[in-house]
Amino acid sequence: MCRWVAYHGVPLHLEELLLRPKHSLIDQSLHSERGATTTNGDGFGVGWYDDHGSAPHLYRSTHPAWNDRNLREVAASVRSPLFLAHIRASTGSAIQETNTHPFRHGKWLWMHNGLIREFSQVVRELRVAVDDDLYPFMEGTTDSETMFYLALTFGLADDPAAAVEKMVGLVEQTGRAHGVEHPIQMTVATSDGERLWAFRYSSEGDSRSLYFSTRLDELKALYPENLRLAAVSDESRVVVSEPLGDLPGVWNAVPESSWGVVQEGQDEIHPFRPRLP
Repeated sequence: MCRWVAYHGVPLHLEELLLRPKHSLIDQSLHSERGATTTNGDGFGVGWYDDHGSAPHLYRSTHPAWNDRNLREVAASVRSPLFLAHIRASTGSAIQETNTHPFRHGKWLWMHNGLIREFSQVVRELRVAVDDDLYPFMEGTTDSETMFYLALTFGLADDPAAAVEKMVGLVEQTGRAHGVEHPIQMTVATSDGERLWAFRYSSEGDSRSLYFSTRLDELKALYPENLRLAAVSDESRVVVSEPLGDLPGVWNAVPESSWGVVQEGQDEIHPFRPRLP
């Protein structure tokens, strides 16, 4: 499937997470250790905010991430306090730019690892549920984009956790009506430019891997001589599909069936419970 990285904190060059770590996102595009596939070469994308609350920018391509010089140029020059990056392994939809993550609508970004099972059987019913005013903005053919626009329909801008729970509730109800035992598998990141939300859930209760970084003040106390940690603010946090390195104490598994929010001040983590809209 896919791998992704989301960052919230002091402005940082994209390359600090996409290129420089031992097991960077670019390295994972060829050598994923915890994904469903080792290679994730069906395109990539990165979305970033100039300032908290600003409209996001996108750079997306169908090229493999490991073989795109322009990505390296962008990653070396762009600094952002909040960015989402994704490498894709298609689960069946076409390899085209409009199917690459992150997806954008207004100030919102969205990316996903996983799938809606038997999507071809349920896509018509799910897309009919998208709000009429939002439907014209859908450009691609993926289950991931459909999930995004359903979440927008169910109030992503007002209550992201509730909107995603309603989206998953509808997907599960629709899938099971078509005889699909485990309709959805997902890790999702979404942001409005101020806060970063992450979700880990699957109908079978065996979700794809997801990790969050330990608080920076705790890591600095653990590794006082690490200059790279010293340069990052205590408010910074990273959420990843799989760890970017093997330094002990840095990465923590996101609990099964849970969601969290990274924000200024205290971050939060809560149980995730699908519900019908």
